[in-house]
Amino acid sequence: MGKMRYFKVISVLFLVFFVQTSQAEVTYRTRTLTPENIKTLRVRYWDVRNDEAIGGNPQRPFLVIGKSASIIGNGEGMIDEQGDLQEHVLEISFDEMSHEVHQYTYSLIHLNADGTESRLSSSEFVDGFTTQDITQYEHSLNTSELYTHYRFTFPNADMRIKASGNYALRIYEDGDTDKTIAIVRFAVVSPETGIKAKIRPNTDIELNGRYQQLDIDLEFGGKMQSSRGEDFFIVVQQNGRVDNQAFAPKPTFLESNRLRYTNCKALIFEGGNEYRHFDTYSAYFAGTGVDRIVHDNSDYHAILFVDELRKGAYIHEFDVDGQRIVNAERTIYDIETEAEYMWVHWTLAAEKPWFDGTVYVGGDVFENSISPRNRMQYDNERKCYWLNALVKQGGTDYQYWFVPKGEEQFESKVTLQQTEGSHWETENEYTIYVYYKPFGSRYDRLVGLQVIRSTF
Repeated sequence: MGKMRYFKVISVLFLVFFVQTSQAEVTYRTRTLTPENIKTLRVRYWDVRNDEAIGGNPQRPFLVIGKSASIIGNGEGMIDEQGDLQEHVLEISFDEMSHEVHQYTYSLIHLNADGTESRLSSSEFVDGFTTQDITQYEHSLNTSELYTHYRFTFPNADMRIKASGNYALRIYEDGDTDKTIAIVRFAVVSPETGIKAKIRPNTDIELNGRYQQLDIDLEFGGKMQSSRGEDFFIVVQQNGRVDNQAFAPKPTFLESNRLRYTNCKALIFEGGNEYRHFDTYSAYFAGTGVDRIVHDNSDYHAILFVDELRKGAYIHEFDVDGQRIVNAERTIYDIETEAEYMWVHWTLAAEKPWFDGTVYVGGDVFENSISPRNRMQYDNERKCYWLNALVKQGGTDYQYWFVPKGEEQFESKVTLQQTEGSHWETENEYTIYVYYKPFGSRYDRLVGLQVIRSTF
C-alpha cells in the first residue's frame, strides 16, 4: 500500500513538472488565436500629447527606457528617469466581428529572448496592477460586416514596466486565460551598448546574387567591460519575420569591449523581392492592384489582378516591407469603425502546382505567420493558386511565400525564390536586438536595438 501511494505521488509530481515545462516552452508572438471572429490586430505608436496614432503598423514595436530600467506612468505619457516626458506609448486594437459586447482583459508576460516565458515574478517586471480590463470599444457604423472595435494604450498609469526585455500582452475573454483571443509581443530596451552594422551583397555564399549579409560590431563598456563574450547574444529579424530570424549566432571576434560578427554565415538572408501591394481605400472604385470591386448586396469583394511568378531581373518598387494601414474614403467620424471589411481574392498564375511545397500569402495582413487561413489552394482548371480572405479596407503589402514539403509548421522557414525571386538589390529592413545575461542573472536584458535598411 505504501509503495502504491509513493508511486502516485511520484506520478503527480512528474505530471506537474511536465505541464510546467510544456507551458514554459510556449513561444509567444503577435497573433490572433481566434481569427474567425477576431481580426485586424494592430500595434501602433500613440502620440499621447496629441492623442493620435503615428504612422502605420510597426511590425516590431518597442519602447525605450532609461539605463536604470525604470518607467513611470502618469496617465498621459511616460516619464523616464530624468523626468522627461516620453511622448509615445503603444496602442493595441482589434475588431470582434459582431455588435455584441464582450468582456476582454489583458495581462503582461515577461519573456526570454526566444519568446518563451521567463522565470520572473510579476512583481519584478510590472509596477501596478497585473491585469486590466479593456473598456474602450465602439460599434461599426453603416458597414456591411458588423464589428466592434476595441482599443487600449500601454503602458499606462495602472500598469508600468520595471525591466527591459521581451514582453507579451495576453488578451482573453471573461477573465479566463483559456479563452485567449490574441497575443501582442513587443520589446523594451534599455540602451547600454553601441551597435554598428552594415549590409552587403558580397556574401560568403555568392557575390551580388540572391542574398544579403550583415556585419555587426557590438560595443560595450562600464560594468559590462569584463563580461565574457557568451553573456551577450543577438537576434536579427528581416521585415518583422521570425521564420528566418538569426538567433544567437556566435561572434567571429571577441575584444576587450567589443564583439564582432564578421563573415558570419548565420547572418546571411535571402534578399527576396519587393512586396506586392493593393489598395482598397474605395469601396466603389478599383484602387492600385485591384481589378474590380463587386458588391453582392451583402458583402464587398475586391478582385485583385492576377499575379504572375517573378522570374525576371529585379525591378525596384516602393513598399513598406509587408506592413498595412487601415484607410477608407467617405468616412465621417472614425475610419476605424466606418471602414468596410472586404473579401479579397488573390490569384497567382501557375501552369502546374508544386508537389514539393505549399504556397501562402505572407505579410503583416496575416501576422507574418503560416496557418490554414493564408494557405493557397490550386485550381487545375484555371491553372492558378487562389485565396479568399476577409480584410479591412486600406493599403496592404503582401508576398507569395513558398514552404517546402514537410516543413509546414507555425514558424516554418519560407523561401521566396520559387515565387517572388531573390535579389541582392532588394530593400529590406533589419532589426538587431542585443541581449545581455551575465552569470547569475535570471532573465535576458535587452540592452541594445537598432533598425537598418539595405540600400545599395
